Amino acid sequence: MDSLAQQIEALAPKLRQWRRDFHHYAESGWVEFRTATLVARELYSLGWQLALGRDVISADARMGLPDADTLAAEEQRALAQGADPQWLPAFSGGFTGLVATLETGKPGPVFGFRVDMDALDLSEQQNAPHRPAAEGFASCNPGMMHACGHDGHTAIGLGLAHLFSALKPQLCGTIKLLFQPAEEGTRGARAMVEAGALDDVNYFTAIHIGTGVPSGEVVCGSDNFMATTKFDALFRGTAAHAGGNPEQGRNALLAAAQAALALHAIAPHSQGPSRVNVGVMQAGSGRNVVPADALLKVETRGATDEINEYVFARARQVIEGAAISHGVQQEIRLMGAATSSHPSPEWVDFVRRQAALIPGVERAVERSEGSAGSEDATLMMARVQARGGQATYMVFGTTLSAGHHNEYFDFDESVMSTAVNTLASLVLNFPQYGEA
Repeated sequence: MDSLAQQIEALAPKLRQWRRDFHHYAESGWVEFRTATLVARELYSLGWQLALGRDVISADARMGLPDADTLAAEEQRALAQGADPQWLPAFSGGFTGLVATLETGKPGPVFGFRVDMDALDLSEQQNAPHRPAAEGFASCNPGMMHACGHDGHTAIGLGLAHLFSALKPQLCGTIKLLFQPAEEGTRGARAMVEAGALDDVNYFTAIHIGTGVPSGEVVCGSDNFMATTKFDALFRGTAAHAGGNPEQGRNALLAAAQAALALHAIAPHSQGPSRVNVGVMQAGSGRNVVPADALLKVETRGATDEINEYVFARARQVIEGAAISHGVQQEIRLMGAATSSHPSPEWVDFVRRQAALIPGVERAVERSEGSAGSEDATLMMARVQARGGQATYMVFGTTLSAGHHNEYFDFDESVMSTAVNTLASLVLNFPQYGEA
């Protein structure tokens, strides 16, 4: 059998090919139909046991789900772009998650690895010198772009599947690969958690590439994610003629505007950083009509769950108060959620020691400095830990052409081989853990 280094080297062209294919056919959250079918087909060909769609996605726990017409249209788009029709029914209707399991036949723990598959709602730069444009793999789907590296994450997941299949005689326990939809907006993890996809996992690792971590550095226990709640606030008033009968109207736009200003005036918390942002306000139908409807798209964040809950509770009060003052109705719809990050120290230490031995890793650290936003894999981590397991979140540093969520985003593809090598070592070298 080839050495591990030779197998990683042989995988590199496949990693690049998969990544560029997913990048070209970028798909946003809950509509990753093409991506999910191709991942399922590849995993099935390798002999992995598959749990698909409704088996790993709780319907009622999905957040920020597109409407039925959008889902149907995106399925047809995916078919036209090469989705595998054999596998598509499993994911139809916005159930675009899957879990692949490899039983080694030897005693040992259950290892879980999470990778995400969704793109951002962003149009990619289509002109050189942007490399994906220059080399022909920029997104062909307007308003959808892999500007956060999830195309690379999905490729890493497939690379792990190939490597673990080849190394099966050397492994112990059970390996689960979780391909998550709708991470952007922190919408998808809760549905997999509620479906029980992680309930048997003993050691869980979620990953990301980039996030400002320099090339050659690996963060083995990222703990700087903020808890967050994403929600829409809808205001419903009464339309009226703005000149003839303005007193008969109930102005939803003014209620939303008052709420937007007051939300940004919520007092900070003494126990740590907090955030609130109104990212979108939509209202009104014409200059001579008292606006009957308004929408705010809002997020709160906190350094801890308690701080985020404080900000969200105050946000609800602000919205209710603005609605009452203008005589309109209000409704809050949850669109995403994540908890703060608490990696398990013992698992982080083992991960760090393994990462330090990987070629290309110049520095393996326990944690990184600064805020990394929010990430719903933290819900998966919390579920594993609540059931007695250990969990962490890893970041693989790489050179970026632009920041995350930017239309010029691209990354050094060699980081995918480093990630596959590192993650595989956690299972290959696991017996050492008990001797640490």
